[in-house]
Amino acid sequence: MAVKVLILEDNPVARGFLCRVAQESFSDISSITEAGDLEAARRLLGHAAGGRAAACPDPYQLILVDLELPDGSGLELLAELTDYPATRIVTTLYSDDDHLFPALQCGADGYLLKEDRFEVLVEELQKIVRGQPPLSPAIARRLLTHFRTGDGHGTNGNHTQHAAPIADTAPAQLDHERLTPRETEVLTYLSKGFTIKEIAALMGIKWFTVNDHIKSIYKKLNVSSRAEAAVLASKQGLV
Repeated sequence: MAVKVLILEDNPVARGFLCRVAQESFSDISSITEAGDLEAARRLLGHAAGGRAAACPDPYQLILVDLELPDGSGLELLAELTDYPATRIVTTLYSDDDHLFPALQCGADGYLLKEDRFEVLVEELQKIVRGQPPLSPAIARRLLTHFRTGDGHGTNGNHTQHAAPIADTAPAQLDHERLTPRETEVLTYLSKGFTIKEIAALMGIKWFTVNDHIKSIYKKLNVSSRAEAAVLASKQGLV
């Protein structure tokens, strides 16, 4: 199944730019659908404002979301996509903490700045295939600075952003009985260092499907990274 993309962006020029970025980033895109506001995006996803977008027989696998829209904030849509099986990436001009952290808290899988060069955005989007979060370089540096300070202070002037406490996400035992056979297979390959694209080739499935399996694995095991999942898998003799 080829990849379907939805781009939510109110600026026509920016929409065209993001379309070209997506087309250059992936070779297996079947269609790119554009929406200029929240209402149009919700209509395409099949839900009403404040509701939850549910998976359909032919869902979008990649959704790019602008934050400032004519009829509201892209954060609203991110919150409504909690149960929708797509990779959700914010594409915006805002690099400050007041936009970045709420977007991540609402479920964004990545955060890209539209002001970055075309080739940089292509490279960052391609990181999805390698199992890495797509983050603009400036955003990656901001996140590192934010969490390395120890006191949770951000870097935008007088604004102070406090980091949420990090919960213990490494239980002593991995209850891999909770994973489906497919998820167990993906976890095994993941723990051995294979990229998402390599896992997809080995299993004969699309890389977006592998990405969905990985999200499910992380959620079931209560981990947030490949390294944590690999450690748990190793302890239980899965690798």
